[in-house]
Amino acid sequence: MHSLGLSSIAFACIFGATLLGMFLRPRLSADHLNTDSRDAIRLSMGVIGTMSALVLGLLIASAKSTYDTKTNQVRQLTVNLIVLDQLLAQYGPETRIHRELLRRGTASLADRIWSERDLETATTTAFGMSNEAEIFLQKVEELAPQSDIQRSIRARAISTITDLAQTRLSLYAQAGNSVPLPFLALLVFWLAMIFASFSLFVPPNPIVIAAFLVCAFSASGALFLIFELDRPFTGLMTISDLPLRHALGPL
Repeated sequence: MHSLGLSSIAFACIFGATLLGMFLRPRLSADHLNTDSRDAIRLSMGVIGTMSALVLGLLIASAKSTYDTKTNQVRQLTVNLIVLDQLLAQYGPETRIHRELLRRGTASLADRIWSERDLETATTTAFGMSNEAEIFLQKVEELAPQSDIQRSIRARAISTITDLAQTRLSLYAQAGNSVPLPFLALLVFWLAMIFASFSLFVPPNPIVIAAFLVCAFSASGALFLIFELDRPFTGLMTISDLPLRHALGPL
């Protein structure tokens, strides 16, 4: 589901629990709202609030780690492509067709990576080589070195191609969501209970309702940030594909 949809559901649950607390408040007897009851509930909500903060911190750290890892992998792909192009240029003028194929294959690679927005779409494309990649690999393997330098460059080029493939498959392996859904569901439940307890002991008025609305929006906004970080190839925080596409200039 889209990040905005998930965060909207979280907002509805949190603010809905707040409204539920306001609805139940006038229907409870005075015994349920005495000082001892308030202290006990506040203590309980303090424990839940602490656990919520810990879980929220873990989710943010996990999502940020996923985002940084995929960003670094895209950068590594870009670096490997540049190194590979330079190796082919050093090999000699006979690799001109190889470098042209490499440039066409780079655009195809970027298209495939940025279309694999989740595990379902990635599964259909991750392990299959594109036509450009198959032709390019065949052309490199068919190179006939005439000197020790060319043999060394050919071996380094094949090693770089292997590194490219490994990084490419690493992106696929991490295409699934890194944020566990049980964590999210439990966190939303905890936040809903905390907000319900707040509204249970406060007489409703426009200022109070506005404050609860802002707080619920802030909490769901934090979840929205987590969802966006967890999906770095789509949404508002998409990793730019321009460095990869423009890594190799024209021959």
